[in-house]
Amino acid sequence: MNVFLWIVAGLLAAFFLAAGVTKLSQSRRKLLANGNMKWVEDFSAGAIKLIATAEVLGAIGLILPGALDIAPVLVPLAATGLAVIMAGAIITHGRRKELPPIAINTVVLVLAVLVAIFRFGPNSF
Repeated sequence: MNVFLWIVAGLLAAFFLAAGVTKLSQSRRKLLANGNMKWVEDFSAGAIKLIATAEVLGAIGLILPGALDIAPVLVPLAATGLAVIMAGAIITHGRRKELPPIAINTVVLVLAVLVAIFRFGPNSF
Protein backbone atom coordinates (compact mmCIF):
# COMPACT_ATOMS: atom_id res chain seq x y z
CA MET A 1 0.00 0.00 0.00
CA ASN A 2 2.89 2.36 0.73
CA VAL A 3 4.18 2.12 -2.85
CA PHE A 4 0.69 2.74 -4.21
CA LEU A 5 0.32 5.86 -2.03
CA TRP A 6 3.70 7.15 -3.21
CA ILE A 7 2.64 6.68 -6.84
CA VAL A 8 -0.67 8.47 -6.30
CA ALA A 9 1.05 11.27 -4.37
CA GLY A 10 3.61 11.63 -7.17
CA LEU A 11 0.91 11.84 -9.83
CA LEU A 12 -1.02 14.38 -7.79
CA ALA A 13 2.14 16.40 -7.17
CA ALA A 14 2.93 16.49 -10.90
CA PHE A 15 -0.65 17.51 -11.73
CA PHE A 16 -0.78 20.31 -9.16
CA LEU A 17 2.74 21.52 -9.85
CA ALA A 18 1.95 21.86 -13.56
CA ALA A 19 -1.38 23.56 -12.89
CA GLY A 20 0.09 25.94 -10.32
CA VAL A 21 3.12 26.91 -12.37
CA THR A 22 0.89 27.55 -15.39
CA LYS A 23 -1.31 29.90 -13.38
CA LEU A 24 1.67 31.63 -11.74
CA SER A 25 3.58 32.16 -14.98
CA GLN A 26 0.76 33.53 -17.11
CA SER A 27 -1.31 36.67 -16.81
CA ARG A 28 -5.05 36.51 -16.15
CA ARG A 29 -5.68 37.71 -19.69
CA LYS A 30 -3.54 34.93 -21.16
CA LEU A 31 -5.28 32.33 -18.97
CA LEU A 32 -8.64 33.64 -20.23
CA ALA A 33 -7.47 33.21 -23.82
CA ASN A 34 -6.83 29.54 -23.06
CA GLY A 35 -10.03 27.69 -23.92
CA ASN A 36 -9.82 25.43 -20.85
CA MET A 37 -9.61 28.21 -18.27
CA LYS A 38 -12.75 30.27 -18.75
CA TRP A 39 -13.35 29.95 -14.99
CA VAL A 40 -10.77 32.67 -14.35
CA GLU A 41 -13.44 35.18 -15.35
CA ASP A 42 -14.94 34.63 -11.89
CA PHE A 43 -11.72 35.45 -9.99
CA SER A 44 -9.37 38.39 -9.62
CA ALA A 45 -5.75 38.10 -10.70
CA GLY A 46 -4.71 38.01 -7.05
CA ALA A 47 -7.10 35.16 -6.24
CA ILE A 48 -5.78 33.17 -9.20
CA LYS A 49 -2.19 33.65 -8.01
CA LEU A 50 -3.25 32.60 -4.49
CA ILE A 51 -4.84 29.41 -5.82
CA ALA A 52 -1.74 28.73 -7.92
CA THR A 53 0.56 29.25 -4.94
CA ALA A 54 -1.54 26.87 -2.84
CA GLU A 55 -1.33 24.27 -5.62
CA VAL A 56 2.45 24.53 -5.88
CA LEU A 57 2.93 24.39 -2.12
CA GLY A 58 0.51 21.45 -1.92
CA ALA A 59 2.47 19.60 -4.60
CA ILE A 60 5.69 20.15 -2.69
CA GLY A 61 3.97 19.11 0.54
CA LEU A 62 2.86 15.81 -0.96
CA ILE A 63 6.43 14.69 -1.65
CA LEU A 64 9.18 16.42 0.29
CA PRO A 65 8.10 15.86 3.92
CA GLY A 66 7.72 12.12 3.36
CA ALA A 67 10.81 11.77 1.21
CA LEU A 68 13.02 13.69 3.62
CA ASP A 69 11.31 12.36 6.76
CA ILE A 70 10.98 15.91 8.08
CA ALA A 71 7.50 16.59 9.54
CA PRO A 72 5.80 13.84 7.50
CA VAL A 73 2.45 14.86 8.98
CA LEU A 74 2.53 17.59 6.32
CA VAL A 75 1.82 15.00 3.60
CA PRO A 76 -1.79 14.26 4.63
CA LEU A 77 -2.28 17.94 5.46
CA ALA A 78 -1.15 18.90 1.95
CA ALA A 79 -3.46 16.25 0.47
CA THR A 80 -6.35 17.63 2.53
CA GLY A 81 -5.63 21.16 1.36
CA LEU A 82 -5.52 20.04 -2.26
CA ALA A 83 -8.80 18.18 -1.78
CA VAL A 84 -10.35 21.43 -0.55
CA ILE A 85 -9.04 23.21 -3.66
CA MET A 86 -10.62 20.51 -5.83
CA ALA A 87 -13.94 20.83 -3.99
CA GLY A 88 -13.83 24.55 -4.76
CA ALA A 89 -13.03 23.79 -8.40
CA ILE A 90 -16.01 21.42 -8.63
CA ILE A 91 -18.30 24.10 -7.17
CA THR A 92 -16.93 26.75 -9.54
CA HIS A 93 -17.34 24.56 -12.63
CA GLY A 94 -20.78 23.47 -11.45
CA ARG A 95 -21.95 27.07 -11.17
CA ARG A 96 -20.64 27.72 -14.66
CA LYS A 97 -22.31 24.55 -16.02
CA GLU A 98 -18.93 23.23 -17.21
CA LEU A 99 -19.39 19.48 -16.90
CA PRO A 100 -16.19 17.95 -18.39
CA PRO A 101 -13.85 19.63 -15.86
CA ILE A 102 -16.04 18.40 -13.01
CA ALA A 103 -15.23 14.78 -13.89
CA ILE A 104 -11.48 15.45 -13.84
CA ASN A 105 -11.73 17.47 -10.61
CA THR A 106 -13.73 14.67 -8.99
CA VAL A 107 -11.09 12.05 -9.82
CA VAL A 108 -8.33 14.30 -8.47
CA LEU A 109 -10.42 15.01 -5.35
CA VAL A 110 -10.90 11.30 -4.70
CA LEU A 111 -7.17 10.62 -5.10
CA ALA A 112 -6.26 13.49 -2.76
CA VAL A 113 -8.75 12.24 -0.15
CA LEU A 114 -7.33 8.73 -0.52
CA VAL A 115 -3.81 9.97 0.18
CA ALA A 116 -5.02 12.09 3.10
CA ILE A 117 -6.96 9.25 4.74
CA PHE A 118 -4.27 6.62 4.40
CA ARG A 119 -1.36 8.91 5.32
CA PHE A 120 -3.23 10.03 8.44
CA GLY A 121 -4.18 6.47 9.24
CA PRO A 122 -2.62 3.04 8.95
CA ASN A 123 0.03 3.93 6.36
CA SER A 124 1.35 7.08 7.96
CA PHE A 125 5.09 7.51 7.95
